[in-house]
Amino acid sequence: MVSQGSGPVEEIDALRAQEYDLLATLLGRAPAPDLVAALHGLTGDGSPIGRAHDALGRAAREADPREVGRDYFALFVGVGRGLIMPYASYYLTGFLNERPLARVRQDLVELGLERDPSSSEPEDHAATLLEVMASLASGRLTAEPETDHRFFERHLKPWIGRFFTDVAAQAATPFYRAVGELGEVFTTVETEAFAMDA
Repeated sequence: MVSQGSGPVEEIDALRAQEYDLLATLLGRAPAPDLVAALHGLTGDGSPIGRAHDALGRAAREADPREVGRDYFALFVGVGRGLIMPYASYYLTGFLNERPLARVRQDLVELGLERDPSSSEPEDHAATLLEVMASLASGRLTAEPETDHRFFERHLKPWIGRFFTDVAAQAATPFYRAVGELGEVFTTVETEAFAMDA
């Protein structure tokens, strides 16, 4: 779900896009061993995001990729269903394929994005929404100014914090607990930054 953008991207937006891309990747599928290995060197400063990066890097260094894969399956897939339903519709209404999904689909069409026919996931999956935010922040997706703010307010802010809190609480491995904690911190920072810009 990416189209070509244009123009220079500010450093802060490039960093935001990296965070969104990382979270989207870790929620979209069980991480391959090479991705877990790539996160071994993740470190940070004393800021909340820096500490969350340190925790994820440490969890990656100590992780057994097979256990991480099993945790991903238990959290988001499961036999029948996972412990957590990573969909806006479910978090906002208690059911899948409800009005929040229709709103996401409408906004994706307006952004010129089409559903990947090979994907069986509804478009209100957390990973898809985070990927769209990464594309908006990085300029990979051409859009009007403030589109990322509107997309976040409409499709992520009402539920994504609770979702990441649930990931941190329900995860069986330190790795996905750290993913949940990073998501909590990052989306809180985004919420506060957007509120200051308003």
